[in-house]
Amino acid sequence: MEQKSKDPLHGKTLEAILNALVAHLGWAEMGYRIRINCFLDTPSVNSSLKFLRKTPWARKKVEDLYIEFYNEIEK
Repeated sequence: MEQKSKDPLHGKTLEAILNALVAHLGWAEMGYRIRINCFLDTPSVNSSLKFLRKTPWARKKVEDLYIEFYNEIEK
């Protein structure tokens, strides 16, 4: 029998995580929660992905926000 991972990030790409957050929160709310320019000034998925892939601390914040979002859905 195959076990399902309890990690909400398991099998998720950074792009999928970002798209889910944008769909749920929107760019403005994401920019409020995570103060980075790629969410505040003419945001796009492509520019955000470029920045997040180069910046580990920002990627960690986005992943943490996704986990928080995922836990809300699970309740």
